[in-house]
Amino acid sequence: MDAYALLIAATLNAGTVLALASLGMLINERAGIVNLGAEGMMLCAAIAGFAAVVHTGSDVVGFAAGMGAGALLALVFGLLVIWLNTNQYATGLAVSLFGAGFSAFAGIAYVQERIPQRPSFAVPYLSDIPLVGPALFRQHPLVYLTVLFALALIWFLYRTRAGLVLRSVGENPESAHALGYPVRRIRLLAVVVGGALCGLAGAYVSIVYTPLWVEGMVAGKGWIALALTTFATWRPARVLLGAYLFGGVTMLQFHLQGIGVEVPSQFLSMLPYLSTIVVLALISRNPLWIRINMPASIGKPFYPGA
Repeated sequence: MDAYALLIAATLNAGTVLALASLGMLINERAGIVNLGAEGMMLCAAIAGFAAVVHTGSDVVGFAAGMGAGALLALVFGLLVIWLNTNQYATGLAVSLFGAGFSAFAGIAYVQERIPQRPSFAVPYLSDIPLVGPALFRQHPLVYLTVLFALALIWFLYRTRAGLVLRSVGENPESAHALGYPVRRIRLLAVVVGGALCGLAGAYVSIVYTPLWVEGMVAGKGWIALALTTFATWRPARVLLGAYLFGGVTMLQFHLQGIGVEVPSQFLSMLPYLSTIVVLALISRNPLWIRINMPASIGKPFYPGA
């Protein structure tokens, strides 16, 4: 029973990284912007957050540094694609490549560094319940905050005027502009908020998930987050569910190894990426379903004077 509790706890931990990054990408894409730079933003945020904790000893400062790094890269990306009308896909790939290279360079001095021991978190009384307690109630507070944020995002998108405006900018920016809404500024704000969430996910990786710095430690999670947004058809609740599903697949490799299942480690390591490909292949069989749910102007530039 302890092994299953550990698997569930590890699934929630791994899923939180994907959920934060995917919710950030969802906000971007709801506004009509595709940012393929999630991997690079997460890597830069991971080293920024880790370095901040090394020098200050504060997780809060580390998370703030990670969010700042992600938001800054997203701001540069947003200015390029929204104001200068560069290609969204090429610019996003450039951000991803830049982030990978810059984080590797900046992180050389931190490879051997260690951060202070993390305090153990537990919800009083609930954490003592057999099986359920260790599985659900001994998580980092950010795990619970991520769930609350997903619920708040659902309320924002579907129950507030600002959420309606954001969705309208992603569906028909020309109409939103005709009604007097500043489409470019709304898109830029969405991009920066999405970048900050990717930054928070990257900082969580290096501060909590695996508290150390290694070059390329995000290991494709940014790309999985992008795929997860499509898998969830741009819905926050489905993003959360999908994040924990992919997190469970990621942790399954360690669980199987722990119970002695004789499966090549290379096959287990590729399970998260294999499952991503399988899911995308399955949903691609019904393009009409994707078109119905996809923001109509996603990936399309907007020219106010046109």
